[in-house]
Amino acid sequence: VQLQASGGGLVQAGGSLRLSCAASGGTFIRYVMGWFRQAPGKEREFVAAISRNAGNTYYAESVKGRFTVSRDNAKNTVYLQMNSLKPEDTAVYYCAADSTFLFKSTIVTSQAEYEYWGQGTQVTVSS
Repeated sequence: VQLQASGGGLVQAGGSLRLSCAASGGTFIRYVMGWFRQAPGKEREFVAAISRNAGNTYYAESVKGRFTVSRDNAKNTVYLQMNSLKPEDTAVYYCAADSTFLFKSTIVTSQAEYEYWGQGTQVTVSS
């Protein structure tokens, strides 16, 4: 599976961005999809995940209520709508695909569970 993330950019604090991640080369609906981010000088961290049929989602506490993950299985695309952005949201955002059968927080938040990764898209939030 190949993943291509897009939609990053420069935005002022309080603004919004929508990231997209297009998948190809596999059966998209077989995968739990996750978003992770890595800020300068920090380790990559979990942001959000969505189950195969979009019936379940899970968010990091730091983005809960501001970010929304969704997917369109007909378009093989997962989205991350980011609202009320803060400077601390500045990072490279990565999408990832996980073929695990279970949608549990301990699994979907773990980077090691994801088999495929996109190249990342930069999000910069100015104060």
